[in-house]
Amino acid sequence: MRIESFRAVRPKRSYVKDVASYPYDVVDREEARRLARDNPLSFLHIVRSDIDLPDEVDLHDDRVYDKARETFHRFLAEGVLRRDPLPSLYLYRQSMGNHVQDGIVACVHVEDYDNGLIKRHELTRADKEIDRTRHIDTVNAQTGPIFMTYRASLTIDSIVSAVAAASPEFDFTADDGIGHTLWIIDEPSRIASIREAFSEIDSLYIADGHHRAASAAAVARARREDFKNHRDDCSNHLMMAVLFPHNQLRIMDYNRAVADLNGYDPAGFLVELDKNFILTSGTAKGGPGRPHEFSLYLAGLWHRLNAREGSYNGRDIVDSLDVEILQRNILAPLLKICDPRTDERIAFIGGIRGIDKLERLVDSGRFAAAFALYPPTIEQLLAVADGGRTMPPKSTWFEPKLRSGLVIHLLND
Repeated sequence: MRIESFRAVRPKRSYVKDVASYPYDVVDREEARRLARDNPLSFLHIVRSDIDLPDEVDLHDDRVYDKARETFHRFLAEGVLRRDPLPSLYLYRQSMGNHVQDGIVACVHVEDYDNGLIKRHELTRADKEIDRTRHIDTVNAQTGPIFMTYRASLTIDSIVSAVAAASPEFDFTADDGIGHTLWIIDEPSRIASIREAFSEIDSLYIADGHHRAASAAAVARARREDFKNHRDDCSNHLMMAVLFPHNQLRIMDYNRAVADLNGYDPAGFLVELDKNFILTSGTAKGGPGRPHEFSLYLAGLWHRLNAREGSYNGRDIVDSLDVEILQRNILAPLLKICDPRTDERIAFIGGIRGIDKLERLVDSGRFAAAFALYPPTIEQLLAVADGGRTMPPKSTWFEPKLRSGLVIHLLND
């Protein structure tokens, strides 16, 4: 795989903790506004610039993207953000409890994405893709990195260990307890070694950030005619990613809550479930402990569901995913939720929010039932992508999330 160094825009060291923010798609408008209310330096003012406009302004109004550009340039003018003098790679470490993951921040080629060397496992939604395309194009920068992975390499691991032995550029713990550490890699010989090591990697995989990738690629394609004399590594044809080895990543469960039972009462619904699942009612509170097992919260009680043999195709990598088993045996046939990407009767809850969140949603009366799922493995994700297949919507929830605002990729170099 080809990777490139670049001159990143980064926060001044004394501002980094204030600037670093959640990604744009992890928080809604009200959550973002609350988080940034007392922090004028939060990068949410750029990636969620709608928070600085009246509520009646639509999220996709031109003023939203113009406001993002205005704030970005103000941060640059005021010295909150500065551009590195040398093309560099970066080592980004995240720590969450005992879990640590080290990723190389680099630019990758849009051409490799278009040619399938950077593999995907999810479909994108047109409205979300258009939103980020407009954001990147208007701000003229890729403000959030794409979360990618590769099959672990001992050579890259060795280089990363050597880089991490030096003093970092910054090291802080965010208010949610997640640690963030960044090292700058600007020595030409070390950059060359890392590039050479990645040239031995056959494929990269998008773990999280399919819409960011699709949008960055869309901007590149749109600008090709405007930059006919571009170099092969021109920044308009690159997109920024953080590249993690697959064996360091952690996928959490991605759970579901449904607004109604499609006319069933709780007892009747359980009777229907018993046809394709071994049902145990009145179980202890908690998520499933193994693949093909589900926890259901319904009418104040927890139930355990184990998929019966014959209810799924265990030889097919997608059909045997728990999210697909749930979809094919419960959501579509019983609840008539046939397209979970667009159906407003279903909500998706990342496992980081905990089992208590599922109980609260149902007990509030807003939802009739909630399902806790066993998470897929990273090996399953890679196998789906290698097969040119796609996983069902909302299959994977990665933690920790990449912070926005720590490293920014300017276009038009």
